[in-house]
Amino acid sequence: MSPARAARRADSAALSAPAALHDAETARYPAPRATVDPDTTKTWLRRAMPILRAHRGIFVTALVLSFVGLVLQLQIPNLLNHAIDNSVLRHTVPLHFYVWWILGLGLAGGLSGYVSRLFLFQSAYEIEYDLRTMIYEHLTRMSFPFYDRVQSGQLISRANSDIRSVQMYMTFAPMILVQCSSALVAFGFMLSINVPLAFVAMITMPFVFIVGHRMRKGMFPVSWLIQARLADVATIVDENVNGVRVVRSFAQEKEQLRTLAKAADKVQWGYVKDADLRARWTPAVQNLPQVGLALVLAFGGYMVIHGTLGLGAILAFNSYLLMLQAPFMMLGMIIMMGQRAAASAERIYEILDEEPTIVDRPGAIDLLDCTGDVRFEKVGFSYGPDLPMVLCDLDLHLRPGETVALVGRTGSGKSTVARLIPRFYDVTEGTFTVDGHDVRDLTIESLRSNVGVVLDDAFLFSVSIRDNIAYGRPEADIADVEAAARAAGAHGFIEELPEGYDTVVGERGYTLSGGQRQRITIARTLLVNPPILVLDDATSAIDVQVEQQIHDALRVLMEGRTTLIVAHRLSTISLADRVVLLEEGRIIADGTHAELLETTPQYAEVLAQVDPDADVALGSTNGNSAAAGGSGSVHGRGGH
Repeated sequence: MSPARAARRADSAALSAPAALHDAETARYPAPRATVDPDTTKTWLRRAMPILRAHRGIFVTALVLSFVGLVLQLQIPNLLNHAIDNSVLRHTVPLHFYVWWILGLGLAGGLSGYVSRLFLFQSAYEIEYDLRTMIYEHLTRMSFPFYDRVQSGQLISRANSDIRSVQMYMTFAPMILVQCSSALVAFGFMLSINVPLAFVAMITMPFVFIVGHRMRKGMFPVSWLIQARLADVATIVDENVNGVRVVRSFAQEKEQLRTLAKAADKVQWGYVKDADLRARWTPAVQNLPQVGLALVLAFGGYMVIHGTLGLGAILAFNSYLLMLQAPFMMLGMIIMMGQRAAASAERIYEILDEEPTIVDRPGAIDLLDCTGDVRFEKVGFSYGPDLPMVLCDLDLHLRPGETVALVGRTGSGKSTVARLIPRFYDVTEGTFTVDGHDVRDLTIESLRSNVGVVLDDAFLFSVSIRDNIAYGRPEADIADVEAAARAAGAHGFIEELPEGYDTVVGERGYTLSGGQRQRITIARTLLVNPPILVLDDATSAIDVQVEQQIHDALRVLMEGRTTLIVAHRLSTISLADRVVLLEEGRIIADGTHAELLETTPQYAEVLAQVDPDADVALGSTNGNSAAAGGSGSVHGRGGH
């Protein structure tokens, strides 16, 4: 045996441990303490209350301390009233007595306010964490049809800015309301000083409530519109960042800027409308309490002049009203926050209320000791109820350990078959079984743990190459990672990188070439070592010499493994034991490469279309020249 062959077998042995389900790792983050109420008939705030109640201990403490601090501060005007009357005018009590009391109350109120805000912000961030984790976990459970129709920018917006709007209102609105409730305590103190003047001071409060209610009704639709258009802007930015190479290759930067400008103009219109509503109503909400101050000065001054009210009393009234101005000035802000939070919550609930379509059935069983027997029986499939059928009456059997190449023109349904095997989608008609079990009777986790998929879109995460390869087995040691990389033909170029396997790749792996990315994704799948392997045109971006190296390794690694190859190259077809030809979602031919060349003219036509160099190989190939088992001379580019 050659040294190279021995090395490949060693790599295969390192990766050949049977795939099995493992206990889930202990979560490195705490799960959300609660979730939103699923009852869609309730208001958005009532649905969110379970999350708030889960943090009620620290949150209620923050509110109580805030109220205590306000009550302590409200004592100061009353002490000022007594100090002026008893110490300044009558000289019956030493002035320093009131000075020390006021200083003590000020310090106590400040300490209470500090602890209150500390607890408030802590609970705010915990609520935001729960909301963000909850929606992310929900997104991880959603099925592929959901992502086929939802824009990523919309999801990003709802998982970020919308969550922040809800969190801000849920935590800070109660605090502002507590501060506004100090008006009742202040009103009690004012009643103890002078009943008629107390009612004069609070006469504007009903008008504040009426104006605030009208402001709230006008701002809700505008807030919804702003959040929706912000999500549109996020979508455009996300697409331009991810598609920057396409944009620049077609010199469409200016056109994309115009598109973004149009979306930004729509957002601007919403903000201007929002500002117009706030400019119309907020001054009234904020300044009506000042009308009460003017009335106190007018009526209280008249009473002081005529000797029916002490000078200290009118100063105390003025102090109370000045202290109440700040909460009522914030009342306009809380109304605005409430409408924006309501709009954001509805957008979040649109996501949370949508259930995944691919789920475990009640009583689903785990797929254990998988042999890799895969069978499609009379399968029909469509990506939507109003969309045409992609697969029709498909019968296909992949026997354990067999390698089958799926060949067909673009749009014939090859990739769809590959997506059905890990149950990314459910069949529309017929049945699809693995080891005799309908996949809908198996748990999704156990099925996918036994199926390895390498897609034509080589996606990498912005982490080290080692972490990318070990994505499916985070506990794998470096020896297993290197063995998988060698098997995929990636070890050589990885060793040449500045930090080897610890090199961090750029976003989506674009700091590497297309072929390098695909080799890493192949290594990622091989490390998991699944009994069923799906290669969806996995070597399309790899040059011929490297492809041959990978094929040599794959021939060893596919021994005993059921493999479906979506093939576009003759060299890839050479790996297969059997070739299946798809045409418009139907199987029109099934056999070895040589058999199809002899009996099915469409097969040669398809090969000539999908592999431009196929004519060279086909021109020199007769019925006996192509080995069915994958070791013959059919290598479309640079064959043996």
